Amino acid sequence: MVYAISIVALIAIFTVATLTPINMGILAFAGAFVIGGWVSGIPVEDIIDAFPGSTFIIVGGITLLFAIAKTNGTIDLVIEASLRLVRGRRWAILWMMFLLSGLLMALGSVLAVGMLAPIAMPLAAKNKINPFLMGMVISHGALACAFSPINLYGAFINGLMDSTGVGANPLVLFALPFVLNLAIAIVLFLIYGLDLIGRRTPRPVGETSDGGGFGGSSRRSSGGGAPTGGPGGNTATLTDREVIEEALSHEGMKPVKMDRYRFATLAGIGFLVVGSVAFGIDVGVSAICISAVLLLMAPKSHPKVVDNVAWPAVVLVCGMLTYMAVMTQNGTLDFLGDAASALGSPLLTALILCYAVAIISAFGSSIGTLGIALPLAAPMLAMGEVGAVGFVAALAFSATVVDVSPFSTNGVMVLANAQVEDKARFQRKMLAYCGLIVLSAPMFVWALVVVPTSV
Repeated sequence: MVYAISIVALIAIFTVATLTPINMGILAFAGAFVIGGWVSGIPVEDIIDAFPGSTFIIVGGITLLFAIAKTNGTIDLVIEASLRLVRGRRWAILWMMFLLSGLLMALGSVLAVGMLAPIAMPLAAKNKINPFLMGMVISHGALACAFSPINLYGAFINGLMDSTGVGANPLVLFALPFVLNLAIAIVLFLIYGLDLIGRRTPRPVGETSDGGGFGGSSRRSSGGGAPTGGPGGNTATLTDREVIEEALSHEGMKPVKMDRYRFATLAGIGFLVVGSVAFGIDVGVSAICISAVLLLMAPKSHPKVVDNVAWPAVVLVCGMLTYMAVMTQNGTLDFLGDAASALGSPLLTALILCYAVAIISAFGSSIGTLGIALPLAAPMLAMGEVGAVGFVAALAFSATVVDVSPFSTNGVMVLANAQVEDKARFQRKMLAYCGLIVLSAPMFVWALVVVPTSV
């Protein structure tokens, strides 16, 4: 009876949090005390001790550091420098947005698509880049780096796997979604973007920004010579400054310059990455220490920076991990492992779970979905019936690749900023694409990774 109540409560937590704006973590904390204390008889002190303090430090520290970088203009500086590199080349604009989206996500911004969509979608319209292609490329760019060990998703999955006793492999968890999302972006480019290869976007000489160019009065080529372009030299390519200023203006941003504070921020982020990867320094502790140094450098410049920490995400992650600890202590996970073994086909069970997380996550929270699926799979993984590392990475990929859905946070931002005549038609196209991903991605990653690592 305890096992059934624990499972039903878990499903109820996810359902209520999906259908209402209530934070899933708050419900999970309440469920941990109710199911753990009243139903399972676990001492309250043991439930409190199950609070994932290390994960709290990681998620809180990373989001604090990123909030500082956003507030002091370091993120704007990175975007500006990246756009400067493309020099108006349409194909390069597209792939630069992919890299920027991935970089922001890898460094801790789970809202990377939301930050870039107001820049990328108008930029696509002015450069005659397929808006669907641009929207999906920035989405897959973020999803490619979703499981960086120093961001929310990576910290959550690695912490969850460690807490369930299976053990984490951060490198594989990051590499598999990265490679597969990059491959999807390349396929989309081959279908929709081959026409982008070539010269910069031309603009008739004398045309103003209101006429569809990047902005400003007519300019000649960046080399200062005769206009370039079509017959008779009646078009001019855009200067680097025009590209940058036009792109940044859509986000209300202005070009920024490097100063000692932004340099210190970049150096701190670099130290965080190198320290965690090369020397095994705790990510959360490093992020908080670096953030403290940056705040001390300019204490009056960030009076409300703590308000920008992703507290809802922190509560969600810590609440779910606490509830999973209760399910471990009361034996529910062992029960589920025995039930999974009784099915007689671990590989089929793995495929079903991949499809389940893809379908549910297309309409709900990716982290919440994984928070349910991984603990359910943990006992089966512990028994060695399927390759643990490959299966975890496959589940993670299946749950997040569907975030291209127009119902996800990423999809909503792409749809809201798409400069198209028919938003309803654009939404239907996004939904059809998401349906294709839901049907194909779980089967593909299962055959590619799970099957070979389980035989």
